Amino acid sequence: MIFENSLAFAQSTDQQDPLNHLRDEFFFPQQNGKPFIYLCGNSLGLQPKTAKKYIDQQLVNWQNLAVEGWFEGDTPWMFFHKALKELMAPIVGASSQEVSPMNTLTVNLHLLMVSFYKPKGKRFKIIMEAGAFPSDQYAIESQVRFHGYDPKDAIIEVSPRAGEYTLRTADILAEIAKHGDEIALVMFGGINYFTGQWYNMPAITKAGHEAGAVVGFDLAHAAGNVPLQLHDWDVDFACWCSYKYQNSGPGGISGIFVHEKHFTDTSLDRFAGWWGYQEQERFKMTKGFVPEVGADGWQVSCTQVIPMALYYASLQIFEKAGFIQPLREKSKQLTAYLSYIIKEINGLLGEEQYQIITPKQRTTVAPSYRLLPNTIPKQYSRH
Repeated sequence: MIFENSLAFAQSTDQQDPLNHLRDEFFFPQQNGKPFIYLCGNSLGLQPKTAKKYIDQQLVNWQNLAVEGWFEGDTPWMFFHKALKELMAPIVGASSQEVSPMNTLTVNLHLLMVSFYKPKGKRFKIIMEAGAFPSDQYAIESQVRFHGYDPKDAIIEVSPRAGEYTLRTADILAEIAKHGDEIALVMFGGINYFTGQWYNMPAITKAGHEAGAVVGFDLAHAAGNVPLQLHDWDVDFACWCSYKYQNSGPGGISGIFVHEKHFTDTSLDRFAGWWGYQEQERFKMTKGFVPEVGADGWQVSCTQVIPMALYYASLQIFEKAGFIQPLREKSKQLTAYLSYIIKEINGLLGEEQYQIITPKQRTTVAPSYRLLPNTIPKQYSRH
């Protein structure tokens, strides 16, 4: 498409967008009676208009059924998570059995590392990107200390080359190969929260497995944002929050992925809880933990009904959109146009005011940029 730097062009393109009607599915915050142009979905997604409907439905169930709501009503709480699993699976490229909605992201990261970070002998190190979101840094540091290691010895951070903002895939793979027999876990973000870099997850997974390590991903900025094929890429485990690109509300419920190849691995440790016990036998309350087959076997506490209702409202909009691929095509077009406008501004001002640091390959929704230390004329400043 040949872009034009005009409001008329942008409006015309939006009118031709097959997904433009989905804008009406969300509430936009307003100021002086006018909606914001909202560019913070990477931090908190907008509220689906159906969110209140689905919460009210569960409040009515609670009101009318009380404890019987676990097994009666239009959405028995005992099985509510299964409706979400069917809609979560296409978003991350998995089977419904490989995903489960539960807890919050960092809690899930800890629970999954109990199973998949198993240091032994000289193989005790974790390799990750430098500059990962603090949640990952703190969780991994504390896991390493829990196993009796010094983070300075056990954590390998891969940094960009001098003068660069993003990591080269070749450098990541080289670092994995270099420390191959020392690595117990490769743990990366899917997309870096600051640079917007979408890491080559298939290549990282393959290299980690060749080195004899387990490979996991924090998909906080990837799930619901870009196409993922966790099962086909042979990723061991992953977790994500749902309140960013998946619009499930502040502190919304998290999701996990566990590859089906691990379902029958009885050597995996886990911090067990009642809700992870085999569903058909759960209420017998017998001794000896027997996990439910699939990712649900990593559940600890009972279904979080209200957060799931919010997530369900958003997941249904994803289904209307055709899940991720149509959204991805739109995101690439929007990103390309924003990049074009930024270059136009730089050109009009005669010097670079904004520098795009997100890689052009596998560009995500909106490019990260930084304002260079120059004075912007008033007509281009933010009021």
